[in-house]
Amino acid sequence: MKRLALAAAGAAVAVVALAQIGGAAPGSAFTNYSISDKPGTVCPSPGSSDCTNFAAEPAIRADGDGNFFGSSENGLGGGTVAVRSTDGGAHYQTLLSPNQGSQANETGFAPGGGDTDLAVAPVRNLQGNFNVYVASLTLANVDVSTSTDKGATWTLNPVTTPETIDDREWIAADGMQKVCISYHNAPQGITVGCSTNAGLTFTQFAPAIDAAHSYQTANNAIGNLAIDPASHTIYQTYSAITDAKEVPCAPQLGVSPPNACDYHGVYMAISTNGGASFTDVPVYVNPNAKASYGHQFVNVSVDKAGNVYSVYGDNHHIYFSVSRDRGKTWTKPVQVDKGSGTAIFPWSIAGDAGKLDVVYYKTPYYGAEAPDNYPMSAAWTVGFAQNLNALADGSFTETTASPIVHYGGVCESGVTCSGNRDLYDDFGVAANPKTGFASIIYSDDQYDPKGPNSSGCTQAKSNSGICDHTAIATQTSGTGIYGK
Repeated sequence: MKRLALAAAGAAVAVVALAQIGGAAPGSAFTNYSISDKPGTVCPSPGSSDCTNFAAEPAIRADGDGNFFGSSENGLGGGTVAVRSTDGGAHYQTLLSPNQGSQANETGFAPGGGDTDLAVAPVRNLQGNFNVYVASLTLANVDVSTSTDKGATWTLNPVTTPETIDDREWIAADGMQKVCISYHNAPQGITVGCSTNAGLTFTQFAPAIDAAHSYQTANNAIGNLAIDPASHTIYQTYSAITDAKEVPCAPQLGVSPPNACDYHGVYMAISTNGGASFTDVPVYVNPNAKASYGHQFVNVSVDKAGNVYSVYGDNHHIYFSVSRDRGKTWTKPVQVDKGSGTAIFPWSIAGDAGKLDVVYYKTPYYGAEAPDNYPMSAAWTVGFAQNLNALADGSFTETTASPIVHYGGVCESGVTCSGNRDLYDDFGVAANPKTGFASIIYSDDQYDPKGPNSSGCTQAKSNSGICDHTAIATQTSGTGIYGK
């Protein structure tokens, strides 16, 4: 969750200059720029000082018409920034905050504002649009904001969950107006709640951790939520310990004591009855009990043919497994990132059958230590990996999709972090169903010498929270994951 002090101060940070970034994949290129937190502003806009923000931990999705929608958090009480692109990611316009009812209420303070996620309905509503949903965290519960008009207006729906305290929510949509959320509940189980009226009311809640895996309650790290629009199967991914005997040595508050076991299993909670109940299936269990996939975040995505992809990281590399039978069985892990460096914070988007994009933060540096303790020589960028035949082999091409976004240590322990948390816990990628090209939304804490830079962010402040902001990398050439 974003730092509250900066939200209260209304600070803003640097803008990333427009740049073309090439990489290892032939013909691939990305355009990079910063979004704005001022409603109505279109970015990039040459000479404009308004294309700045101080939001973080963003999410992104695309609708069936090829419009991109992004959200990014200002922190608890600070509200959520929302943006939309109608030209394939070349420009993003800032929308009214989903947490607030009108432009007159754009005060910078609002319900929600923590841990944002976003979903887009796969079926048009009665207005001919695809419903857009933005979820954000409050101190006690979850806020879901719904737009039926492409983000022009929002209806804020605070969700009264069965628990008193919720954390790290996710959201996914199905049909015209079904939407589901998942979250860590107070005992650190995982709850999935669903609405059949576009988020107005949530009347169905169920545990994602089944009775056979009850020992994983309080011993897991939550991942995202996804729904297959064809079969309506719901997938909730997480990492956890793999045996009840491991409970005494499991991580406490995300920090493992010496010689402890860890979250060495990746799991998929699967519901075939609309979220009324779940069955948990292991994706991969590492025989080394000290291995850990509990680093933000394990990820799930579904392609147009119903194949399911699990993407997960072990603190140094990113791996994927695929299921061709709706999560019942999974292939062995295949490493996604290339070379001998480090990759963390994965997110994926699946397109046509067997086509997969994966993004992550990467650095050429590799150390035995955790990334939290990496030296300043570790330069981090956004990595973009693509597999156009993921059902048959594990061959990925990789490119660098951004300028350097951070130097040094990156903390992966969430709210328990003691090191630099400027990249926060996750970011995202979506693909335009018309072109197959990707748009990536990410965090960046670097000063841009070409400017403009917003108040407070100077060269000396690079690698600090005052320069932290949300930026975009949009694919401009190469191969897409939709179409031939």
